[in-house]
Amino acid sequence: MEANISKKWENVLEKVATNMSAVSFDLWLKPLEIIDIKDGTLILAAPSLVSKNQVLKNFKDALKSAISGEFDYIADFEVFSPEEKEEYLKYNKPFEEENLTQVNKQEFETFNSKYTFDNFVVGKSNQFVYTACRAVAENPATRFNPLFIYGGVGLGKTHLLHAIGNYIKENSKDKKIVYVTCENFINDYVYALKFNSTNDTIITNFRDKYRNVDVLMIDDIQFISEKKALQEEFFHTFNDLYQKNKQIIISSDRPPREISALEERLKSRFTSGLIQDIQKPDLETRIAILEKKAAIEKYSIESDAIRFIAERIDTNIREMEGFLSKVIFYSSLLGNNTATLSDAQEALKNYLETNKESLSTDRIINVVCDYFNVTKSDLIGKRKNKEIATARQICIYLITEMMDLPLTAIGEIFGGRDHTTIIHSRDKIEEMAKTKSSVSVAVNDLKAMLSE
Repeated sequence: MEANISKKWENVLEKVATNMSAVSFDLWLKPLEIIDIKDGTLILAAPSLVSKNQVLKNFKDALKSAISGEFDYIADFEVFSPEEKEEYLKYNKPFEEENLTQVNKQEFETFNSKYTFDNFVVGKSNQFVYTACRAVAENPATRFNPLFIYGGVGLGKTHLLHAIGNYIKENSKDKKIVYVTCENFINDYVYALKFNSTNDTIITNFRDKYRNVDVLMIDDIQFISEKKALQEEFFHTFNDLYQKNKQIIISSDRPPREISALEERLKSRFTSGLIQDIQKPDLETRIAILEKKAAIEKYSIESDAIRFIAERIDTNIREMEGFLSKVIFYSSLLGNNTATLSDAQEALKNYLETNKESLSTDRIINVVCDYFNVTKSDLIGKRKNKEIATARQICIYLITEMMDLPLTAIGEIFGGRDHTTIIHSRDKIEEMAKTKSSVSVAVNDLKAMLSE
C-alpha cells in the first residue's frame, strides 16, 4: 500500500523549499494543488497563468527530481493554468485521495481498455503471434520467454501488448506489470543519469521501476540501436528479470538480427525465446477488422462500403480504421442512419485523389532513398552492392505497383534498364516479401509512408 499521497507531496515541497527563498516558496510552489495522477504523470494546477509559467521556468528540474525521488511510479509532472484545469476536469474525474492511497504501483501502468484479445481480429497473417501472446498472458514466464514480436507500422503489435497487459491485470491481480515505449524508457534513463550526480536515489529508482516487476513490456525496441550506454543498462535489466524467471515481452518493426548497431549479446538474448512476426492482413482479414471496429463503435455501415475501404488500405490498420471514422462522420453529416458505398466514395474522394495526385516516381524514389539512407544517384545508377541493389529493386517494385506506367518508361528512370530487368526486380521483391521478413517490413513501411 502506498503512503498518503498528500504526505508525499508535502515531502516533495519540503525538499524543494530547502534551495529557495521562503517568499518564492509561498508565492509560487505552496499554492500548487494536485488534480490528478495519470499515465505516470503528476498533474498540478497553479492559481494563475503567471504562476504556472514561473514554476516551469524556475523550478521545473528541482520539482521533477523531488517528485521522482518521492513517487517512484511517477516519471514527470505537468502544471495547468486555471483555464486548463477547468477544461481538463470537463473530461476527467477530479483527484480523490482515498482512491489513490489504496492503489499499488502497477495500477499506474495503464492499458487501453479497447485493446483486448476478444476484439483482436485473427487471420492468416497474425494467427501464430496471437496464439503466442495469448499463451504468455495466461501463463507468464512459463513457455515463451522472452517473447519478441515484430512487424510493420499499424499491424497490431501495440494492440497485442495491451491485450496481454489487460488480461494479466484482470486474471492475475497480484502481478506487477510495466509497459513502456522504448522512447519513454530512453527518456527515463537519460533523466536518471542527468540527476544521479545530485540525487543518487534516482538511478536506483529507475532500476527498481524496471527490475522489480513480474512482466516487462517494451514497445518499439529498435530505437535502442546505436545507444551503447542504454543497451548496457537494458542488457542488465534483461538478465536480472530473466534470472528471476520474470516475463519479458518486446516489440519491434524488424527481427533482432536486422536491428542495426544492436550488440550481439542483446541479439542473442532476444532470440533465445520465441520470435513471431505479424504480416500484412489479406483482404478478408481487413474486412473482418473493419466489421469488428464498426460493431464495437456501434457504427451502421453497409458491407459494400466496408469492402471499399478495405480494398484501398492494405498496409496500415490504424489508417484503415481512420478511413472508417471519416466515412461514418460524413454519413452522419448527411443525416443518414447507415453509411453507404456512395457515402464512402464521397467521403474519401478528396483524400484518395490528393494522395493519387501527390504520388509520383520522384516521390517514391525520394522516400526509398530516405528509408534506406542511399543517394538518388546510387539508387538509379549502376552500383550493385547488396544494400543499394535491394533498395533499387524495392523502389522498382513500388513504382510498378503504385504507378500506372509502362515498363519501358520505368526502365528509363533507372538509367535505361531493359523492361525485362524491371520485370525481374518486380517479381523478385514480390516473392521475397512473402518469405523474407525484412523485405516485407520495408515494403509495408514504405507503402504506409507513401499513403500519408
